[in-house]
Amino acid sequence: MTTQPKASHFIDGQYVEDTAGEPIEVIYPYTGKVVATLHAATPAIVDRAIASAARAQKEWAAWTATDRGRVLRKAADIMRTRNHDLSVLETYDTGKPYQETSVADATSGADALEYFGGLAASITGEHIQLGDDFVYTRREPLGVCVGIGAWNYPTQIACWKGAPALACGNAMVFKPSETTPLCALKVAEILIEAGAPAGVYNVIQGYGAVGASLITDARVDKVSLTGSVPTGQKVYAAAAEGLRHVTMELGGKSPMVVFDDADLENAVSGAILGNFYSSGQVCSNGTRVFVQKGIKDAFLKRLTERLAGIKMGDPQDPDVNYGPMVSERQRDIVEGFIAKGMEEGATLVAGGKRVDGDGFFLEATVFADVTDDMTIARDEIFGPVMSVLDFETEEEALTRANATDFGLAAGVFTADLTRAHRMAAGFEAGTCYINTYNLAPVEAPFGGSKMSGVGRENSKAAIEHYSQIKGVYVAMSDVEAPF
Repeated sequence: MTTQPKASHFIDGQYVEDTAGEPIEVIYPYTGKVVATLHAATPAIVDRAIASAARAQKEWAAWTATDRGRVLRKAADIMRTRNHDLSVLETYDTGKPYQETSVADATSGADALEYFGGLAASITGEHIQLGDDFVYTRREPLGVCVGIGAWNYPTQIACWKGAPALACGNAMVFKPSETTPLCALKVAEILIEAGAPAGVYNVIQGYGAVGASLITDARVDKVSLTGSVPTGQKVYAAAAEGLRHVTMELGGKSPMVVFDDADLENAVSGAILGNFYSSGQVCSNGTRVFVQKGIKDAFLKRLTERLAGIKMGDPQDPDVNYGPMVSERQRDIVEGFIAKGMEEGATLVAGGKRVDGDGFFLEATVFADVTDDMTIARDEIFGPVMSVLDFETEEEALTRANATDFGLAAGVFTADLTRAHRMAAGFEAGTCYINTYNLAPVEAPFGGSKMSGVGRENSKAAIEHYSQIKGVYVAMSDVEAPF
C-alpha cells in the first residue's frame, strides 16, 4: 500500500499541498520508520478551509434532509467496500493490529455515517398550540463546525464528529492528530465521492497552533474535541471567548468493579478489553479494576493465564492481536508510570517491560495490591497498565470508584442484576456497562461527566449538539398593546 497521500490537506473537494508548512513525519509504530511526510497548515490553508466550509454549508443546509442522508448512507457503503484498504492504512497510522482495525475502525465510522444518514430526515421541529395562536420550532444547523481528533481512533473519530454534523446541515473542518494524520483524508475523499458538495468536509493537518487558529476563528460556530483533559481545558476556554458550542470527549480513569459472584471468565474478558485492547490506548478504559477479596486470587490467576494468549508481531498479520504503542514518546510516558507503580509499592503481577526490536512495544502490565493514593490509580496512563484494587463491600466499592475527578466510564460485573443496576445508578460516569466493557455502538450515547467531558457523541443525543432550536410564534388575531 502507498501510505504517502496525494497531499497533506483536503479542501473544497480536492487535495491541496503547501510545503511551506512545518513537516509532519508519520512514523509506523511497528518499525519506527517514516512512512509518509505531510505539512502542517499555514495560515493561508486554514483560511482557505474555513472559507470553503462557510460557503458550502449554506448550499448543503438548503438540501433536503433526505438528500443529505442519502449522501451519508452512500459514503457508508463505500467505506464498507474499502474496509480492507482503510484498515491496513489505519494500522500503518496507529500501529493497532489489523485483526482489530478490520472490525473496529472503518466499520465503526461506516456505522456512524449510516446511522446519521438514516436519522437526517427525522430531524424536525414541533408544533405547540396556544389557544388560537401557536408556536412552531425549527431545528437548524449551527454553521461551520471544527473537529479535533485524537490519535487512537483516527477514522472512527473523523466519522463520529462528521456524520452528525453533516446530517444536521453543518459543514466541518477536521484536524486529525499530528501523530495519525492519514486516515481522515480518506474519509473526506469518500464523502465527496458519495456526492457531498465540495467544502462540506475539509481536512487540514497541524500541531496545536493550527488547532488554536481554528478554534478562535470568528467564522467557526462549534468545536468538538476528542483528547486529554489538559487539552480540553485549553480548547474549552478558547472556544468560550466566542461563545461557541462545544463537545468535549476527554480522558478518564474509569473503574471496573468485579463482585465475588461475577462470572470469572466474563470479568477477565472485560478487564482485558478495558485495559489491553488497542494496547491500552482507549479513553474509556477501566484501568482501576476493583476486585472483591473473595475472588481476587482466582481473578489474578485466570488473568495471568489469559495473557499468555497475547500474540505480538507484525500488526498487518491477521493472527497478531496485540500491537505497539502509537509512538516512542507514548511508550516512554507509560514506562514512567510503571516505574512509579513499583516505586510506590504495587505488586507487579505481569509485564512491565518493553519488547526488544524496532517497534514501540510494551508488555501488557498488571499491578495488584494497588491503593487509591498511588499514582497509577489516580492518573490517566493511556497505555497497557491495569491496576487491581481490593474491596469488601458494595458501598465501599462505589465510594472509591467515584473518588476521582474523571467520569467517562464505569463497569460492574455481578450475577445480581439488582445490585448491578444500583451500581450503574450510583456511578458518577457518563457511560456505564453491566457484565461487559468498552462497547460503543453508534446507537448509544457516548461521553463523560465531571472532568471527562461535556456533551455526548453518537445516538440521537448528538443531534442536540450539532443543531439549535428556533421558536416561531404565530398570532392568529390582532395585536393588543397598552397604548
